[in-house]
Amino acid sequence: MKLFGYFRSSASYRVRIALNLKGLACEQVAINLKAGEQLSEEYQALNPQRLVPALSHDGHLITQSLAIMAYLDETFPDRQLVVGTAVNRAKIRAIAATVACDTQPLQNLRVLKYLSGELQVSDEQRLKWTQHWISDGLNAVEKMVEEEGFCVGSIPTLADVCLIPQIYNARRFNIDMSAYPKLSAIEARCETLDAFADAHPSVQPDFVAD
Repeated sequence: MKLFGYFRSSASYRVRIALNLKGLACEQVAINLKAGEQLSEEYQALNPQRLVPALSHDGHLITQSLAIMAYLDETFPDRQLVVGTAVNRAKIRAIAATVACDTQPLQNLRVLKYLSGELQVSDEQRLKWTQHWISDGLNAVEKMVEEEGFCVGSIPTLADVCLIPQIYNARRFNIDMSAYPKLSAIEARCETLDAFADAHPSVQPDFVAD
């Protein structure tokens, strides 16, 4: 199994956590987004969307983090990421989608580059854009999660796997997390687990400090 990713990519971070929760060993192949390695002909031949992550397994290449994690659940079902009643599974998927589909894409590198390059927005305007959409997403998720335990239930699920990388991004963009006490409590619980700690960007082989 091989994971093409980037240490600071939220989507790659999610998949690293998922792999760790499932106890799956995976070779990491770094694709430096800031250097534009995702635009190379070699990588485009693997993933025409030119994004990370991409998972190579058993002769197949799976793209998109949510699809990758669904594949992992179906292929390695011993530690499911979506668990519980039908209502609980729907809640888990809803939180995951709020982060992975509605919040994170508006702050990823290619969007921010477009804002600065094509639209010529200032650094201050770009930061306001980013902070607005992160805060908008976290405001919703703070109301969606449960009062105790993890996002939904007593064990980490797909919802937590998506949330923690988003909180990491929130801190990078100077979001005051004290406004989100439930999310901060979930973050603190996740930080005690090796599956999350070992997936953190700062301990990845391709980590580069700002």
